[in-house]
Amino acid sequence: MAKEFTDLGGEIQLNTTVTGLAETSQTITAECCHNGERVCYESKYLITCSGLLADRMTKMLDIPTDFQIIPYRGEYYRLSKRHNEVINHLIYPIPDPDLPFLGVHLTRMIDGSVTVGPNAVQGWKREGYGRFNVDLKDVRDMVTFPGFWKVTLKHLGTGLKETWESWRKSGYLKRVNKYCDKITIDDLEPYPAGIRAQAVLKDGSLVHDFCRIIYIGS
Repeated sequence: MAKEFTDLGGEIQLNTTVTGLAETSQTITAECCHNGERVCYESKYLITCSGLLADRMTKMLDIPTDFQIIPYRGEYYRLSKRHNEVINHLIYPIPDPDLPFLGVHLTRMIDGSVTVGPNAVQGWKREGYGRFNVDLKDVRDMVTFPGFWKVTLKHLGTGLKETWESWRKSGYLKRVNKYCDKITIDDLEPYPAGIRAQAVLKDGSLVHDFCRIIYIGS
């Protein structure tokens, strides 16, 4: 995808952090830090795929923002190779309409392997893909946001169960065995975790998909 983008004239800037955004009726300017140097980009349009930083991007534009991104780690396992043919397609649990999470499921990957997961464990760093991750700014933003406490208390039982099974592999396995009883605890091999950028409203509501913001600028 990157090659096709650059072949069409696009430019990719890695190691670049957006530090400020300014919008007029004609243009939008992104102030960035690229390898320690200040760089500005000006354009007529801006499309952001901000994910874990979506709320901070809207605040940079002074757009009224009544939600905050709360990170949840989704931990996966990969099955041992002897189980590469254990399924032919995706197998999902019945979804919980109150929680916009996929639940632990089995997925055939493009390389033929099969992954199991994810769970949903509270993250303490927006880009904390490791096992132990804490970012003081991210924690501060969470604990000072009323929606974080409301959603945490509302789903406290589920959260504690997910955390317990994160540390206790046998509990994780029990969920998998509901629809694939051939899997044993030794079949659960390490695999990278993902981070869900969950938008939470001030009243503690979870945004299941998209959050529409109507904003009329100057």
